[in-house]
Amino acid sequence: MELVFIGAGRLATQLAQALYAKGHHIRAVYSRTMASAQALAEKVGAVPTDDISTLPYPVARDSQSPSDAIIMAVKDDAIPSLAAQLAVVGDASKRRNLSCPVFHTAGSVPAATLGSIAHYGVIYPMQTFSKERQVDFSCIPFFIEASDDETLAVAQSIAASVSSHVTVLDSKRRRQLHLAAVFACNFANHCYTLAADILERNGLDFKLLLPLIEETAAKAGEMHPREAQTGPAVRYDKTVIDRQSEMLANNPLTKKIYELMSESIYQHSIS
Repeated sequence: MELVFIGAGRLATQLAQALYAKGHHIRAVYSRTMASAQALAEKVGAVPTDDISTLPYPVARDSQSPSDAIIMAVKDDAIPSLAAQLAVVGDASKRRNLSCPVFHTAGSVPAATLGSIAHYGVIYPMQTFSKERQVDFSCIPFFIEASDDETLAVAQSIAASVSSHVTVLDSKRRRQLHLAAVFACNFANHCYTLAADILERNGLDFKLLLPLIEETAAKAGEMHPREAQTGPAVRYDKTVIDRQSEMLANNPLTKKIYELMSESIYQHSIS
């Protein structure tokens, strides 16, 4: 397909390169800053721009070929304004007749946020991304949604070209999925950060925890996380909990997190 990317951050960088590697043509990359647009454009042979009105509008080649598309991989709060800009760039009536779909990639933003555009949808890869670390997209689950069947077919084609796990999911359940992902990934990683802080203050290396982290993740793939839970909180060992809480007295926020997490673990264990 002929694709245009709006955004040049972590997800845009990874997804654009994965699609490019599968033979898609990335025509242009838009970013608020030209330097960011150029950095990604150079990787995928695209034209960079920091002016959304200059984007080469992708056109459907013919009725036998899949439609071209715009993929918007930006921060959640930027989607509404960018969608509004796309809806008025160029000849709006011609844009609709050309049936070019626009997809955002956010987990928690309803598809209807793009409702000012005739054909729209969501292509959400559920994974954590960094520009510096390459990921294997074939293992990443994609969740798609669209305003109509034809647009859904385009989303399916794009996602399936890089992933073997593509699922149609409505906005309500996708938002719940994203919420769960925040707990499983973002919050868990923050716990790693807090653990690293404790270790580093005591001259210890965070890598000491890696075998424990790897085993915890492995168990989650074999049994329900509730069944895998161990530690002082699940057995409500108050002596240990109180002692460790007191060790965090100089960091009230971390102390509060420790106490709330311990209470949550215990309550889940008896529910």
